[in-house]
Amino acid sequence: MSDTSPPKLLIAASGTGGHLFPAIAVAAELPDYQIEWLGVPDRLETKLVPACYPLHLVGVEGFQKKGLDVLRVSLKLLGATWQTYQLLRQGKFQGVFTTGGYIAAPAVIAARLLGLPVLLHESNALPGKVTRFLSRWCSVVALGFKVAQRSLPKAHTVWVGTPVRSQFLTASPELPDLPLPADVPLLVVVGGSQGAVAVNRLIRECAPTWLEAGIWIVHQTGENDPDSQSLQHPHYFPRPFYDQMAGLLKRADLVIGRSGAGTLTELAIAQTPSILIPYPFAAEDHQTVNARVFSEAGAALLMPQKQLTAARLTEQVLALLKDGGSAELKAMAAQTAAIAVPDSAVRVAKLIRECLAASQRASGSRR
Repeated sequence: MSDTSPPKLLIAASGTGGHLFPAIAVAAELPDYQIEWLGVPDRLETKLVPACYPLHLVGVEGFQKKGLDVLRVSLKLLGATWQTYQLLRQGKFQGVFTTGGYIAAPAVIAARLLGLPVLLHESNALPGKVTRFLSRWCSVVALGFKVAQRSLPKAHTVWVGTPVRSQFLTASPELPDLPLPADVPLLVVVGGSQGAVAVNRLIRECAPTWLEAGIWIVHQTGENDPDSQSLQHPHYFPRPFYDQMAGLLKRADLVIGRSGAGTLTELAIAQTPSILIPYPFAAEDHQTVNARVFSEAGAALLMPQKQLTAARLTEQVLALLKDGGSAELKAMAAQTAAIAVPDSAVRVAKLIRECLAASQRASGSRR
């Protein structure tokens, strides 16, 4: 590769928006880089990435298996690592950036074998098992939450926040496709397809009282809720998904949602207070750990699903939204804004540049 060629970076990000959207945001901050992508068949990246970057697919899956499945998954990991090793070597890549998850394993291992720099971004307050295992092999681990460093004592960590989609930095709270008067209190419910049905049922049980009190509701139900259209009211808007989430969260007075790292990042950027109901079956209960960071900062209320009743949730929302917004709600909004790191994508891109430049200098000095 000549000195005038653009740096070549492989991004390994797969599966959910929580892994993909931060990686896409970082890639947008590296317009002078030659970027290619590592993903898994039949996941979200196959829809979002090919229009922007060359996509390479490897067969790898999660490691929470038992019995003979452990051997099968291990063999797939070996195969994916070999494929990634060949891709990095033959493609003359200069480094790897990954947002964690199981796609990170072949990417980090292959880069390590080739002596390439790796930057891993961990968005959760409790890093996943893959991150904890691989972090010592990474040049830098960028953290979405400062407290994550406690779980990675042997890694070089830097707190940068979590990158967010660019529209969250520029979106207007005006939503022309939703007939929302400017002066009405708006409650937004963000569930998602995984584990949202229980929350959706609870919301529909509470909603009649909220609607009677003058609260308007936009409810993102996900696609797996068979009763998504069971409640009908002119001020209640159920949607499987909504593609203007940035504007919607900015318009919302209060959000009820899960506490995945991506959701929390978007809430912080939008400066929107929330009631968080962590997904109770998330790996190692990491959503509760995420939510606790926000609740301890005064930015959200943490309400575990197992302890939550319709009566309790109904009264809490009414108390927060009464008279145009309680003092508690306004304080939560201020604390949410204080958590935000709007330039996170810029910070991560800067780390990548520094890692690759340092590696190139070290490589040149050895010649």
